[in-house]
Amino acid sequence: MTLNAWFALLATLVLSTWAVGALRRRTSRHEAGRRFFRHPTAAWGIGVLAFFVIVAVAAPLVTSFDPRDQLDIVHLKSQAPSWSNILGTDVYSRDLWSRIAFGARISLIVGALGMLVAVTLGTLVGAVAGYYRHWVDAVLMRGVDVGLALPRIFVLLMAIALFGRLPLAILVLVIGFTSWFGTSRLVRAEVLSVRERDFVAAARAMGAGPGRVIFRHVLPNAAAPIIVSAALGIGNVLLLEAALSFLGIGVAPPAPSWGNMIADGAPYLATAPWTTLFPGLAIALVVMALNAVADALRDALDPRQQAKEST
Repeated sequence: MTLNAWFALLATLVLSTWAVGALRRRTSRHEAGRRFFRHPTAAWGIGVLAFFVIVAVAAPLVTSFDPRDQLDIVHLKSQAPSWSNILGTDVYSRDLWSRIAFGARISLIVGALGMLVAVTLGTLVGAVAGYYRHWVDAVLMRGVDVGLALPRIFVLLMAIALFGRLPLAILVLVIGFTSWFGTSRLVRAEVLSVRERDFVAAARAMGAGPGRVIFRHVLPNAAAPIIVSAALGIGNVLLLEAALSFLGIGVAPPAPSWGNMIADGAPYLATAPWTTLFPGLAIALVVMALNAVADALRDALDPRQQAKEST
């Protein structure tokens, strides 16, 4: 790595630490924000996520090599970590840190957008089923039961077998469309509870239509479990994308993805363990950070916790 890349990496660490402090100061005005940061792993989770997001956005600045460049296939093949290659090189003499930094873009984008599609679709289906109930609820929930009964990886493998290697945008949509079933059941349960409250009955009595009642009164009061589910779901989608890329049916090489990086280094685990260790560590850190943030959000947004502290 060049000296400028080292300074950029140091600046990334400082900036991620500053982001945690800034978020803590901003949210300290609200009780939910204070409860969030009282969780023992909240600050650590936010710091890890901030670091990887900044690395993904500023990947050209914190790296010195193109992630696809083969530096020297003869002399720099599977080189151990060094000053010039901070995480070493892979079997094709590509710089591992550059591939992890640029691979963070793909992995995080797939995780975030895939979960956004899943949460949007699951929220709509769950809200409609919980609000209208009766035969609408029965039809939609039986469809959800079928979706939950089918292994998601099996559905994805069938889609890839039918249509061949999927472009990244289509892969995100396919992952999203196969990940919303659990969210819909969670939203339905919340909507069934919220729709019986007095403010919803008052809105209906004043002439508000079903769409206005759902989107203006019901869903805002059922947002807490949706947010927690989304935070947990991003990690699950990221793991799914890594598994598909490891199998060779996700992100197509030579584009860097943490999953296909592990696949590239798997045959050389005994002689060059860093080629699989570092991308695997990146996946583990991001998923654990997302779980930590989801746990903290659950505690911060739990109404029972709010009631307990107000008494």
